[in-house]
Amino acid sequence: MEIKELGHIVLYVKDLERSVHFYRDVLGFHALTPDDVPLRGAMAFSSGRTHHELLLIEVGEGAPHPGTGYRSGLYHFGLKVGDTDEELREVLATLEREGVRVVGSADHTTTHSLYLLDPDDNELELYIDVPGVDWKNPNNILAPTKQLVL
Repeated sequence: MEIKELGHIVLYVKDLERSVHFYRDVLGFHALTPDDVPLRGAMAFSSGRTHHELLLIEVGEGAPHPGTGYRSGLYHFGLKVGDTDEELREVLATLEREGVRVVGSADHTTTHSLYLLDPDDNELELYIDVPGVDWKNPNNILAPTKQLVL
């Protein structure tokens, strides 16, 4: 077997309307239902690359969160938002304008990244690939993290 690509992510969310606003209106995913109306307590999204890349399933406000910090399970997922630092600066301005909780940033040599929390405290990485850096070189992938200067 060989994995060809990461296909999609499914998240349980407490409040579907709140999460739809975040992923559609703030991050720019496109809803895949007529008139952006959820179906059976769920909403699917795509950036246009494939049939769906993100599925949100509402579980209600009482659902527990799996926790943060040192634990097993999902740490974050990354979404490429452009090809230049200027685009990443524009993303940061949008996040700040929308009141999104940005919890970090990093220069990973191969990527420049912003880290943020969605309405359910799931961590996301929004990043650009640094032009001209050979990401196939393991020394670049495993390079020490530096402070991001935008």
